[in-house]
Amino acid sequence: MNALTTTEYTHALGSQAKVASAHMAAASTATKNIALRKLAALLRENTQALQVDNARDIERAIANGLSAPMVDRLKLTPKVLETCAQGCEQLASMADVIGEIIGMKQQPSGIRVGQMRVPIGVFGMIFESRPNVTIEAASLSIKSGNACILRGGSEAIESNKALARLVQQALTESGLPADAVQLVQTTDREVVGQLITMPQYVDVIIPRGGKGLIERISRDAKVPVIKHLDGNCHTYVDDPCDIEMAVKVADNAKTSKYSPCNATEGLLVARGVAAEFLRRIGAVYAAKGVEMRCDAQALQILKENLPPAHVEYEQDAINSGVNSVHIGAARLSLATEQDWFEEYLAPIISIKIVDGLDEAIAHINQYSSHHTDAILTRDHQHAQRFLREVDSASVMVNTSTRFADGFEYGLGAEIGISTDKFHARGPVGIEGLTSLKYVVLGDGEVRV
Repeated sequence: MNALTTTEYTHALGSQAKVASAHMAAASTATKNIALRKLAALLRENTQALQVDNARDIERAIANGLSAPMVDRLKLTPKVLETCAQGCEQLASMADVIGEIIGMKQQPSGIRVGQMRVPIGVFGMIFESRPNVTIEAASLSIKSGNACILRGGSEAIESNKALARLVQQALTESGLPADAVQLVQTTDREVVGQLITMPQYVDVIIPRGGKGLIERISRDAKVPVIKHLDGNCHTYVDDPCDIEMAVKVADNAKTSKYSPCNATEGLLVARGVAAEFLRRIGAVYAAKGVEMRCDAQALQILKENLPPAHVEYEQDAINSGVNSVHIGAARLSLATEQDWFEEYLAPIISIKIVDGLDEAIAHINQYSSHHTDAILTRDHQHAQRFLREVDSASVMVNTSTRFADGFEYGLGAEIGISTDKFHARGPVGIEGLTSLKYVVLGDGEVRV
């Protein structure tokens, strides 16, 4: 920032982004794709160096007492960086939607009216923890012909700076303006307050982080916001279902990674399959140290059906009846009303037995965050009803909620997940960073 005040610095970022956005909107598809492929190559070439910068962030985070799931989000492993590189290449191989004209129709007057897809212009991205978001946001910004201003969390500042340098190198080597992707170089929180109140420069703000951050930005922003507050995702095990498949999917949806917003936090089980399914999934979760917070019926079934070797009754558990039992390293307890709303981001899951599809849908629509919800079923009509009636951004049949991700959806990368219903919903990829304007083609027609 040198001698600039926070206001001067933020307005400089905005002004530079606005100028760069005009160049990006006019950039050819070939040029944008060259930049993306250069960025992928730079990520692979600099994997070792990036991990050195990342290690400084991780060391500082641990010293500051950051929780284990949050530290996990900070890591730029070779696998994470390779996924980022592949995302850039996937975007480069995708058709360019900018300039696409849709819905062209001739009117009685003789004019033809359609809509053209165009970049939004400048978006501001405010995110926490995951430094790979820097690459996801930058690559999507490049492909969609936008400019962006990125403000990562202080816990990942070294990693973000290193990644942003590679992005700007790829841009300049491809003949595109370096200011098309700018990283806020200070951890001063006042910059966020400035960034979200600059409609003269910024067309949309995308917060990606904890609920407190998103609530603050949604409350204070003077520009449109694309957001989701939390990821209380559900998996519903239907009757009938393939028990073997249901156990495999429910395990993956919860335990493949605890920290992402697409991990399943609530498990609903139809009464007709509850005994067999809970016996099997309970053993899996217990072996992995997952705490299970259950309604009374699910708790009783788990106590009765888990092998005795897996159950260790402690004195407080005996005194409190069904309210507290330890199963191996995992705690089994009675859920509270708040548990049905909770996004744990940890090895904890809520479990409830429901009478069937109607109760499952009602529970999800009442308690979920409308992020991602899945049904595991062999009944086609049940699957179709679930898809139609569950009010969430992503609704799934017979697969893991962990697939709710822009890369997995074939979007190349995602800027975030939106649970809003206007403009963009679900993983926000290229199209979510564009707008439509009307185009009218005529041949001398005049209105009478």
